[in-house]
Amino acid sequence: MRVISIICSKGGVGKTTTTANLGGLLADAGLHVLLVDLDVQPSLSSYYLLSETASGGIYELIAQSDTRPERIISRTVIDGLDIVLSNDHQGQLQQLLLNAPDGRFRLAHLLSDPMFDCYDVILIDTQGARSVMLESAILAADQCLSPIPPDMLSAREFARGTAGLLDDLETLTRYTTLTVPRLSLMFNRVDETRDGRDIVQQMRELYSDDERIWVMDSQLRMLAAFKQASSAGEPIHRFEPVKPYARKTPAGADLMKAVAKELNPQWAPVIDAMQCPGSEQGDDRHVSH
Repeated sequence: MRVISIICSKGGVGKTTTTANLGGLLADAGLHVLLVDLDVQPSLSSYYLLSETASGGIYELIAQSDTRPERIISRTVIDGLDIVLSNDHQGQLQQLLLNAPDGRFRLAHLLSDPMFDCYDVILIDTQGARSVMLESAILAADQCLSPIPPDMLSAREFARGTAGLLDDLETLTRYTTLTVPRLSLMFNRVDETRDGRDIVQQMRELYSDDERIWVMDSQLRMLAAFKQASSAGEPIHRFEPVKPYARKTPAGADLMKAVAKELNPQWAPVIDAMQCPGSEQGDDRHVSH
């Protein structure tokens, strides 16, 4: 089992979209995937239609340490893709974890329950602000993924907030068995502007010698198809399996596959072997710019 937390101390950078599309892709590739929605604004919980809805969700898991599948695990309409829904509507978990002796470590301990061993991948979506919930997601992960747009404000907030948080957690975990995982920085909504290219290059240079942070080669481009796929409740690899006619930018499916394979090269064989619905017909229904 591999636990990946999708994090950033800044909101609106594309964490939920990245989580949903990565989960849908890996499930269609044959992996058993669990999405965990830690955001009090539960966008991930409503991304996909559900075939089965559990009576509880993230509140029961964290506040009550309830790991019964029938209580906390809901099923999406995508085979192999399950979800722990966000149901902390009043934001009580934040205060609970702040006051609990094991607050920052509780999620890591809960995910070690044998119940979760049936999953190949657990993807944790987080809120876009520094909090004890974000810290607990980092400490529960084997790997972190941080999507940010190539703009100066996002780059500065990543360096100040997200990278700074990793420093603080290194100190916190010094005398525990938990470690701060490596973070993969992925540029999202990439356009063709010179400013965007300059920021990408600056971030590569800034973290070139930092063993904790890897600036990914794979990027997600600014495509209307991502928003359209979200509205349709579909993962991008199903919505845009092939590149629309006359567009230079690769298909959304190819972009997402490249990100997944760079995140974990062991996934490459099953991703390369999968068939995206519609790809064999050269589906060009969706035109993006």
